[in-house]
Amino acid sequence: MPIYVYWGEDDFAIAKAVTTLRDRVLDPLWTSFNYTSFPPEDGDAAIQALNQVMTPAFGAGGRLVWLMNTNLLQNCPENVLAELTRTLSVIPENSFLLLTCHNKPDERLKSTKLLKQSATEFREFPLIPPWKTELLIQSVNQAAQTVGVKLTPKSAELLAEAVGNDTRLLYNEMEKLRLYAEDSNRPIEENTVTRLVRNTTHNSLQLAAAIRVGDTAKALTILADLINAAEPELRIIATLIGQFRTWLWVKLMVESGERNPQAIAQAAEIGNPKRIYFLQQEVQPLSLRQLISCLPLLLELEVTVKQGRAEISILQIKIIELCQLCQRI
Repeated sequence: MPIYVYWGEDDFAIAKAVTTLRDRVLDPLWTSFNYTSFPPEDGDAAIQALNQVMTPAFGAGGRLVWLMNTNLLQNCPENVLAELTRTLSVIPENSFLLLTCHNKPDERLKSTKLLKQSATEFREFPLIPPWKTELLIQSVNQAAQTVGVKLTPKSAELLAEAVGNDTRLLYNEMEKLRLYAEDSNRPIEENTVTRLVRNTTHNSLQLAAAIRVGDTAKALTILADLINAAEPELRIIATLIGQFRTWLWVKLMVESGERNPQAIAQAAEIGNPKRIYFLQQEVQPLSLRQLISCLPLLLELEVTVKQGRAEISILQIKIIELCQLCQRI
């Protein structure tokens, strides 16, 4: 059935998918007749959209009806559920219903189950956790293939470090590299990426690395740069928690006598076992007790920020405490 459900935190990736679907379904000459979007502010948007999608397309191409930022997958009134049940199975073949939302669908709802069962595509667009380096590099390579840019492995890694999980920034920088390379078939080298790609100077993973080696001055400088770049405090903390949890798992497995990189990678939820060697080198100077002691401090900081007490001084104090903890032998 011609039903598409896109959801997740990566708004830019969702927007690109919507554009792709719209270009595929609609004839440019008939777009004004066959394309309708319903914002969430419309109280009866769902009913209107279901009525609209039942109308056959005019002229060439198909019809696309888009329910934007809908809450039907989190809270669906009985009258809307009844209309969904009646309509979804009889939508005309050339009419397409698109639903997008930011929050995760509630799998317990009848509306979610019905849409998931009926959808041609039920797809999540998540933001990649900043500490999942291999997934970020994979995303860079996928974007390069989409845009038509060739990268060396090192330049892909450098680009992933520069843009993190910001998909919009990734595609903007990739388009810049495409224009620079023009019709060249040669992969773009690391020095070119360094010159052309906007780097925010520091990221949260570099902050984690500075804390790990106990470099208080560097850690505070990176923190200040992140705050000045308007990086959300919770995102910084989430990255630190994820990175220290990874280091803890690697250290724990090594201390327990495990030597198999695949087994360590599986326990630490690391997609690329080849990273284990480098992670082992990173945690080698730290004791298991030090790493275990870091997580409560980070979790305490997360709670403080979520309670709305995210003063810069509190962040700085916790960063100093973490650095001092990692300095101890």
